[in-house]
Amino acid sequence: MAYPVQVRNLKRHLEQRFRPLIDMSDWSGRPDEESAFLSRAVAALAVKMETACSDEDAARAVVDCDTDRGIDAVAVHPQGERQHVALIQAKWSDKGEAGFGEADVSAVIRGLDYLLELEFHRFGSKIDRHAAAIDSALNSPSPKVTLILALVTGTELHPNTRSLLEEEIGKHNLDDDLIDYRIVNLRDLHREILGEHGERKVDLDVQVQGVGKVTDPFLAYYGTVAAEEIAEWYGVHGRHLTARNIRDALDVSDVNEKIRTTLVKEPEFFWYLSNGITLICDRIRKHGKGAPASGVSSGFRLEGASVINGAQTVSAVYKAVRQKPGKAASGRVLVRIISLEDTPEGFGDRITVAANTQNPTEERDFRSRRPEQFDLRHDFALSLGLNYVIKRGEPDPQADEGCTMTEAALALAAAHQSPEFAARAKRDASALWDNRYYRPLFGNKPSAIRVWRGVRLLRLVRQALAEEQENLVGRMATAAAHGDLLLAHVLFQTMDTHDVDAEGEEATADWEARFAEVRDRVRKALGWMVVVIDGAYGQNSQISATVRTAERAERVASGLYERVRSAEEPPNDAESRVDHEPNVAGKFTRTVWSIVDAELIPDGTILEFRPVTTPERRQLPRWIDENPQRARATWQNNKSRPLVWGADNKAYAPSTLVRQMRREAMGNDQQVQGTRYWHVPGEGSLVDIVRVLREAEFEKPQGG
Repeated sequence: MAYPVQVRNLKRHLEQRFRPLIDMSDWSGRPDEESAFLSRAVAALAVKMETACSDEDAARAVVDCDTDRGIDAVAVHPQGERQHVALIQAKWSDKGEAGFGEADVSAVIRGLDYLLELEFHRFGSKIDRHAAAIDSALNSPSPKVTLILALVTGTELHPNTRSLLEEEIGKHNLDDDLIDYRIVNLRDLHREILGEHGERKVDLDVQVQGVGKVTDPFLAYYGTVAAEEIAEWYGVHGRHLTARNIRDALDVSDVNEKIRTTLVKEPEFFWYLSNGITLICDRIRKHGKGAPASGVSSGFRLEGASVINGAQTVSAVYKAVRQKPGKAASGRVLVRIISLEDTPEGFGDRITVAANTQNPTEERDFRSRRPEQFDLRHDFALSLGLNYVIKRGEPDPQADEGCTMTEAALALAAAHQSPEFAARAKRDASALWDNRYYRPLFGNKPSAIRVWRGVRLLRLVRQALAEEQENLVGRMATAAAHGDLLLAHVLFQTMDTHDVDAEGEEATADWEARFAEVRDRVRKALGWMVVVIDGAYGQNSQISATVRTAERAERVASGLYERVRSAEEPPNDAESRVDHEPNVAGKFTRTVWSIVDAELIPDGTILEFRPVTTPERRQLPRWIDENPQRARATWQNNKSRPLVWGADNKAYAPSTLVRQMRREAMGNDQQVQGTRYWHVPGEGSLVDIVRVLREAEFEKPQGG
C-alpha cells in the first residue's frame, strides 16, 4: 500500500527545512543525490525527535557517507541520570515502502560494534566531531544506546528481521540493558513535521477515587487512579501522552525497572512508594460515573491532556501490567490533575518546568544520613585533616583536600576482593547504594585511612590510563578508556596491602613508595588485559561489555593476577601506539616509500585527516571546523613530502604535518607516526593501504 499524500508532505517539509543545512558536497553530481539528501534529512528529523535539538544541530548529527557502517546519524544527550547515545539508520522511499532487511541488521550491528570499541576510523570523517562525546558517554556510569530505525514506510518490520535484530541486541546486552531499539515510521515522521502544535491531541477519560478538589485560584483535582487505567493511557497514546513535557522521559533509566518491580511484586504498596504523576489539560469536564465531589469516586474527561511529571511511572506501569496483568493492575497511583482553562498565558509551562526541575531524592541521599558516613567524615577530619563530602549539592573538595562519598564508594568497590563490585560499579555506579553492595563496602566501617588510600590508588590508575591514552589506538585505547575500575581492582589485589589501615610515618612512606609504582604497573596490567580478554573472548569481543559484566570481569581478573605479579612484560604493543611505526604484515616498513614504489595512490588523490587518540578527538575537531581545509591534503608521489596540505598548499611528510597540526591545535609536540592519521576515503589510512599490499605479497605462492 502506497502513501502518496503523506510522502509528498514529508518530502516538501524536509526540503524546506533541511536543504540549506545538510552537507551534500560528497554527493554532488551523483544521479541519486535527491534520494540521498532525503534519507539524510529523515535521519536529521529522527535526531530532532529524539533529542529536541535545533535543526542546525540535527543536521550536524548526520554522518551518512559511503563508509557510514549503517549509522546515518548520531546524537549524545542526557536522559535522566544516564548518558544516552542515539544511533540512527534512515531509509527513504518515494512510495512509502522503505525496506529494512536482515542484511541491514548485520550492517547496523557491525557499526554498533565499531562504536562500542571506539573504532571511529572505521567510519567517514563526519563522525569525528561526535567522537569525543560518544567516547565520554560510553564510559559514563550506566550509559544507554538506542538504535533508531527511521523508515519511510507504513508497514511493520518483517518478523524474521525483527527477530534477528532483537537476537543481536540480546547478545550485546549480556546481563544489562545497554542497548535497545525503536522504529520511527512514516506515521511518526508525518506527525513530527506538523510541528509542536500538530501533536496529536490527547483526550483522557479518567476515573479518580478519593477525589480532592482545589478551586482557588485555579481548578485542580487529586486522588488515585487504577494502574490498569494508566497502562491503557500509554497503550493508546504512547509518547503523545507527554507532548507538553520538557523532554520525552519515557524509558530512559533503570528507575523504570524499580517502579515496575514494585508494582509486579507488591502492588498494594505502590501508592505509598511512588511519587505519582501530574497531568495538565486544557479543560476538565464531568464524565462517566460519579459527580466530581470530594472523597468519592468520580469520572472526568480531560481535554488536551499531557503527563508533565511522572512519565517514567506511566511507562513502568504499562510494562508491569503487560507482564502481570492480574496482579499489577490492582495497584493504585496518586494523580494530580490541573486545568489550564482559566489560568494566565504560560502558566502550563511554569508548572511543567517546576515539576521537572526539582531534584529527586536518590538512594545515595538516604545513605548520606547513615551513622557510618558521619563517622567517616569525622575520621577524615581528625585523622587526616581532610574533607569527606557526603551530601549532594556540596562543592567537591580539591583533589588534595579530600573526596566525596561517591568517589569513596567507587574506590572501595574497586578494592573489594570480588571483581563483581568493580564490574557493577562500572555498569551502574548508583547500584553501590543498594544493600547488596553498600553493606560489604561500608557496613564494616572502613577507616578514613583505608578509604583515602583506595581513593588515591583509583585516582592514580585513572591518571596513568589518561596518560597512556595520549599514545594509544585500537583495543589498547578501548581498554584504557573503560578499564579503570577493573585495573584498579587488579592492582589492589596484587600489591602489598597488609597495612592498609596502618598509621604512622613508616606505613605512610611504604604506601607512597607503592603509589610511585602505579604508573608502570598500570602500563603492564593494561598490556596483559588486552591479551587476556582476546584469549578468553576473541579479538572482536567488546571490551566495554567485558569490564561491565561480573562473570567476564571475574575471568579477566583471574587471568591478570599472576601476570601482574610476575616480572614478565606483556607482548610488544607498537601496533597500538601512535609514536611507533606499526608492524605491517609481520615486518616493519617505510609506509610512504612502499606506497610510492607500488604506485598505490594516484597523484591528485584527496586524503582526509582523522584524529586517532582520545585527546585528539576531544581537541582537534573544533580546530578543524574553523577551517575544514586543515583536514584535507592532496597526494603526490614523492617519498619525502607526499602531502600538499589544504590549509597552506605546502608539501609535508605525514608525520611532520601531523606534529604541526597537533602543535597548533593542542600545544603538543610529541613524535607521532603520521601515516596512521591520513586516510584515502573508503580505503583506510596509509598504514592500512600498505598492510593490504604486504598481506597480498605474503599470500603469493613461493618459488618459480
